Amino acid sequence: MNKRVLKSAVFSPAPFLRSFKSFHRFFATANDTLEGLVADQHISSAIDAPQSSPSQHFSAQDFVFLRESFSDAKVADPESGKCSTDAFSIINAMKNYNDGLGEESQKFLRKFREKLDANLVDDVLRNVQIPELGLKFFMWAGRQIGYSHSVAVYDALLELLGGGKNDKVNDSFLSLIKKDDSEVLGRLLNVLIRKCCRTGMWNLALEELGRLKDLGYKPSRVTYNALIRVFLEAYKLDTALLLHREMINLGFKMDMHILSCFVHFLCKVGKWRDALNMIEKEGVKPDTFMYTKMIMGLCEASLFEEAMEFLNRMRVDSCYPNVVTYRILLCGCLNKGKLGRCKRILSMMIAEGCYPSPKIFCSLVHAYCKSGDHSYAYKLFKKMVDCGCKPGYVVYNILIGSICGNEEFPSQDMLELAEKAYDEMLDAGIALNRVNVGNFARCLCGAEKYEKAYNIIREMAGNGFIPEAGTYNKVIGSLCDASKIDKALLLFREMKKNGIVPNVYTYSIMIDRFCKVGLIQQARCWFDEMMRDGCTPNVVTYTAIIHAYLKARKISDANEVFEMMLAQGCPPNVVMFTALIDGYSKAGDIDKACMIYEKMRGNVDVHDVDIYFRICDDGNKEPNVVTYGALVDGLCKVHRVKEARNILDAMSSSGCEPNHIVYDALIDGFCKAGKLDEAQEVFAKMSECGYIPNVYTYSSLIDRLFKDKRLDLALKVLAKMLENSCAPNVIIYTEMVDGLCKVGKTDEAYRLMVMMEEKGCNPNVVTYTAMIDGFGKTGKLDKSRELFQEMITKGCAPNYITYRVLINHCCSVGRLDEAYHLLEEMKQTYWPHHLTNYHKVVEGFSKEFLLSLQLVDEMGKNDSAPLIPVYKVLIDSFQKAGRLEMALQLHKEFSSLSPSSSTDKKVYSSLIASLSASHKVDKAFELYADIIEKGEVPEFGSIVELIKGLIKDNRWEDALILSESVCHMDIQWSSNENMKKEG
Repeated sequence: MNKRVLKSAVFSPAPFLRSFKSFHRFFATANDTLEGLVADQHISSAIDAPQSSPSQHFSAQDFVFLRESFSDAKVADPESGKCSTDAFSIINAMKNYNDGLGEESQKFLRKFREKLDANLVDDVLRNVQIPELGLKFFMWAGRQIGYSHSVAVYDALLELLGGGKNDKVNDSFLSLIKKDDSEVLGRLLNVLIRKCCRTGMWNLALEELGRLKDLGYKPSRVTYNALIRVFLEAYKLDTALLLHREMINLGFKMDMHILSCFVHFLCKVGKWRDALNMIEKEGVKPDTFMYTKMIMGLCEASLFEEAMEFLNRMRVDSCYPNVVTYRILLCGCLNKGKLGRCKRILSMMIAEGCYPSPKIFCSLVHAYCKSGDHSYAYKLFKKMVDCGCKPGYVVYNILIGSICGNEEFPSQDMLELAEKAYDEMLDAGIALNRVNVGNFARCLCGAEKYEKAYNIIREMAGNGFIPEAGTYNKVIGSLCDASKIDKALLLFREMKKNGIVPNVYTYSIMIDRFCKVGLIQQARCWFDEMMRDGCTPNVVTYTAIIHAYLKARKISDANEVFEMMLAQGCPPNVVMFTALIDGYSKAGDIDKACMIYEKMRGNVDVHDVDIYFRICDDGNKEPNVVTYGALVDGLCKVHRVKEARNILDAMSSSGCEPNHIVYDALIDGFCKAGKLDEAQEVFAKMSECGYIPNVYTYSSLIDRLFKDKRLDLALKVLAKMLENSCAPNVIIYTEMVDGLCKVGKTDEAYRLMVMMEEKGCNPNVVTYTAMIDGFGKTGKLDKSRELFQEMITKGCAPNYITYRVLINHCCSVGRLDEAYHLLEEMKQTYWPHHLTNYHKVVEGFSKEFLLSLQLVDEMGKNDSAPLIPVYKVLIDSFQKAGRLEMALQLHKEFSSLSPSSSTDKKVYSSLIASLSASHKVDKAFELYADIIEKGEVPEFGSIVELIKGLIKDNRWEDALILSESVCHMDIQWSSNENMKKEG
């Protein structure tokens, strides 16, 4: 066989690519891959492509047509008629003559000498199916003039002799070949070794190498290259080095491709000096491809300093790095988290006109976002533009998703960065994905940028984003959490207008949030709407509305909805039972809450709450830590702290570990009940269990200590709080300001309020009101007035309590015109007319403070405007100052406020008495007639004053008529009142 034909069998380097598949990790960060963003073959295909073809990439699919064209000439089964006609004739003749390729068979075969070529021999060998016959035909063909075996023929023979299963070729076959042509046997054994290498069977290749040597043959250069390749693939470096030593001794050189792979492997295991020595022994000059391979290995070994040194070595050898070199170096550093080095490499490659691919830019943005360096990640957007690849959907979503995707809200700077990227997206016509739309809206709401949050879905829809119910749910939920119910409602309506049907989660969000702000009627409308539209509520929906009804003391409505829930086949769970306990607690029926708790624990003797346990899975009613917390909080609110403490012990005995909320509720309960020692015991137990006191824990203790005027201990608790790096919040500052004011230390209180602003904690309306009250009680009304104007200037709107406090103090020092002016100003601020919102106004003020203003009783009696007590104070003050005309004018306004104010006996009686004493009997008598007409009778003392006034005015007849009418009144006057008047 001539050498030219043998050289055509040189091992193709393409299969060696398999050994470098692991390098695809360059395109993903350490433990967080970007699926779908980066192709695995991106680098390997770029490396192995010829340098003269800068941008073409090849794959196995590109060569399918070659495999198909080869298979056209290779048919496997003579019986199926798929093999060529000549091959079929030869096979049939050899079988029919049955002379072991004797004289008759050879005579027949002579007719095919002119047609004999490698394809025909290959065809016969692959279809003959009889190894002995095929071998004899192979030897006969090899003796024919003008014909030589190809590698494909050798492969076909080996498959025939080995049964096509990579079985070892029998020695008897090899002996026959050797007798016929020993040179052919050497070639066959070399092909056999290479075949084992191609299939990755390095152990079998090693055995065949031994047999080749035992039979007195030497491996060819091509065989050595194939052997080195397979042993490198198998990570058998020592064996590969031994084979290389044999090659050198025989005068063989490695192929450039195999050499490049060998030095890559040496660099990968940190033996880069050995790699350089090997190149020197081979007597070759490394090119860009080989240097790139070595840099790749060094990057995989995390030897980045050496990789940079090789980059310099390239330039010294007049071998310049190309885009593939830089990408490998960049991705290697990126894969190992060397982000600082990535910046340097990126600058170098861009300066030399080598640009990262869009996929690498995506990986870089992802890596810097993951490391928290969002600013540099955003700078990469400009570098992308400079490199000719426009930032797209993926990188924008990576950046905004990283900034807004955490549970904690981003800083102001980071959110502004996200907004900047978002605005660029809008201009470029790119949309956020569904997850990022929800997260971005949540963060905007957290930063009080509600308008922008509200507009997100509409803006994204303009860029091709198709919103669905889940997206609306997230944005609506964020707006509701920020108490922007109006915006949430508009978005909910827009959702329905756009044809997107709200699902149970949408309705549940709206119902829950509206219930929490007291808008139960609207929540019930949506509840009825979802039922009407066939959207079945779940236990979350039912829990929200039942909880709201209970808190509003609408027990019958709550029970009605509960019955509906059972009728729908929706059994209550532990969350529902917890809501029932909390609802009854907040409605003031703590006994009913305790009964539900007892029933949950399996007490069958409790029957008053059987309605809630008719359909219940025992596994769904076991109290959890939230259940216990709700009951402890409810008991503490009504000062049944001993029972609350027993609940804490019951938790521990049942294996339910109390959490921070339970401990805080109990400490707060003991503090409000004035039991500081017990509060300190719970505080100690809480610390023993590993819970660190938070701002709410300290708030309860500090508030109690100030109320008890134990300022020294309060300051010690404050010092401990600061020692634990727990900064006071506005509630604690307000408690301290109020506490100092109560002991007359208004100057210190004011300095504290100034300090809290300096510390970045702005006073709220409760803080200002406490300070205004403090100044007023110490006679510093002008300071109170100044502070009142200051709070308005700083954007903190005064509420009803603030006005009430200031009006009281103005009245107490006789500055009645100022008090009246404040009343008029207060009326213009459109204060809520209903008790529900009245409660929201006084939220944050202590009960003691409200009692001092006589507001608690007023709130309990009147479901009306909270202006009534203010009018009473002013009417009384103007009366005492003798300004009865003004008092009458105020009374006229007062009577129009509500039915209860129009028949207020005390106000009428006081005015009648004052007018009678001031000789204004006609006006007094008009008031008397007015209240009688309304079905009420003034106090006995005021009637006596009216009779006296008539007598003083010489109107005896009127006095007698009035006296007589009083005697005929069927009224039981109180003896205390009579005694008082007689005195």
